[in-house]
Amino acid sequence: MTLMINSAFDGGNIDVRKAEEAGDIRLAIRKDNASDFYQWFYYRLTGAKGQNCRMVLENTKDSAFASGWEDYKACASYDRKNWFRVETTKYENDQLIIEHTPEQDSIYYAYFAPYSAERHHDRIAHYTGDHGVSMKVIGHSVEGQTLDCLEMGEGETTIWVIARQHPGETMAEWWMDGFISRLIEAKDEATKTLLKKAKLFIVPNMNPDGSTHGNLRTNAKGANLNREWGVATKESCPEVLATIAAMDKNPPRLCLDVHGDENLPYNFIAGAEGIPGYTDKQAKNLEDFLTAYKKASPDFQTEHGYPTSKPGEGNLTMCTNFTAHRYDCLSMTLEMPFKDNADRPDKAVGWSPERCAELGNAAVEAMAEMLDQL
Repeated sequence: MTLMINSAFDGGNIDVRKAEEAGDIRLAIRKDNASDFYQWFYYRLTGAKGQNCRMVLENTKDSAFASGWEDYKACASYDRKNWFRVETTKYENDQLIIEHTPEQDSIYYAYFAPYSAERHHDRIAHYTGDHGVSMKVIGHSVEGQTLDCLEMGEGETTIWVIARQHPGETMAEWWMDGFISRLIEAKDEATKTLLKKAKLFIVPNMNPDGSTHGNLRTNAKGANLNREWGVATKESCPEVLATIAAMDKNPPRLCLDVHGDENLPYNFIAGAEGIPGYTDKQAKNLEDFLTAYKKASPDFQTEHGYPTSKPGEGNLTMCTNFTAHRYDCLSMTLEMPFKDNADRPDKAVGWSPERCAELGNAAVEAMAEMLDQL
């Protein structure tokens, strides 16, 4: 069987420079379709069963977060359901090298476990078949894909949860699987409390175009959604415009924006401390949510994270800062690792879809515990 590498599928990303011999495969990550960002890769290798493959990603030096390759291990899967980590090395010449001997004729490699458009639509159909869950299209992407928003709960406290502003951060939608599944399936007190006292608006994928293109960070027009809040135009970033319009109709008391971080091997939250007029109430709400999330999940921590912005220096074109400032609410960015959770490492799978879902599940408890003070 002839050795072949292909990425012409949903979310795929790789350029093949040389692939005649399993021991000397040369690859490059494509840039986002309309920008210079790149880091996400996802491709299939066929015809290499039992062969010692050495795959060199030659252009990682100039990728968006080159330091993120340190201590990183690539993800691999035979069935696109079960993902595991494979030996990956970053040498002094700044090339990422994946070394692996496939046990089957077909295997997929990716930066993180992909979350397909097909799975998104399957999950939306599953969720909206449940009593108490409704779905509205709040807008459309540049290329006309729908922005699906799930609504659930009967309370007065409005909560917004959004994910995948950056399409290559697929862990964000895996997190959504755990968060939403608990809300519709669990019968525990935390879930009952949240659904009784809150109204939730959930957007599992804000950037469907970038997701299908195999982009790391931008939409089909090259816009980084998380730098477009308050400045987006209909032509360049209708996704953010539509989300703000929907939020204006139902202003959040809590907004959680779910992401992934290339460098830090931890789960952590960044707040909106740098916005003008940041209040004591916002600070107290943030502190209490962090405490509640740590109690709910052993995978969440507060020791490691981003530096806190100085007062008045927060970037208001980012979702967390924009929403905290516009709606005077508790607004946060959740970050998860592409690598592993250094506090609770798993050598076989690293940070995985299943662990993302568990962290999403635990967020229900954290929200329920401090809901009344919002």
